[in-house]
Amino acid sequence: MDTAPTTPRRRSGSGGPNLGVLAVVSTALVIAGLIVAFALTGGQAFVSPFAGADAVSAYAQQNWLSIRITSMIQFGSAVPLGIFAATAYARLLRLGVRVPGPGIGFYGGITASLLLMVSALGSYVVSRPDVSSDPTVALTLTYFTFITGGVGFVTGMGLLVAGIAVPSLILGFVPRWLAWTGLVIAALSELSFLSMAIEPLQFLLPIGRFGGLLWLIAVGFLLPKDRRNVKQSGARDVAVAEADLS
Repeated sequence: MDTAPTTPRRRSGSGGPNLGVLAVVSTALVIAGLIVAFALTGGQAFVSPFAGADAVSAYAQQNWLSIRITSMIQFGSAVPLGIFAATAYARLLRLGVRVPGPGIGFYGGITASLLLMVSALGSYVVSRPDVSSDPTVALTLTYFTFITGGVGFVTGMGLLVAGIAVPSLILGFVPRWLAWTGLVIAALSELSFLSMAIEPLQFLLPIGRFGGLLWLIAVGFLLPKDRRNVKQSGARDVAVAEADLS
């Protein structure tokens, strides 16, 4: 009996790991690090480098285990963040975005991930007793971990958020209120670099850090995987944008 040849069905690619899950994992690790630090130190607040060399040295010697485990968790949280940046970049290209936004977001996400790793490695070094016993060295490394994991990370996070929010707003990939929220978070994150000279502006750092992570969770679950999932109004905007760029 002759059988008609069957045409293999095309399977659309998954577009990489689920963005929402990656953002949840990264955020969960950040929160886990805070919980572990709170539990191991008995609720003792982390000592800021601005407290001085003696205070930093004493805290590091007393809470070396907390610092070491927290730095390990922090390092781990940077990995899914970097994967998120790479996946979001590929997703936006797949959606037809041919403007600098995806590239800017990718640059920012990789920067944030790498600087968070560097900050975690610096914290691990501070946890070593032979290092923390020297107040000057301990203070120097603590300042370094603070600036890389603070201003450096948040500035990169702002670029990642902006790189996704701008095309998503213009092309209707996510609800407008979510895209605008991302732009506000991105703007505040970029302004956080001013805290290097104006210390009162350090309040921008937790806004960019935690606000950015929460925004990535939301957009990660809502960003479409395929142009066919974009609303009609968004699809028309894509066509107009591509016509303007051609």
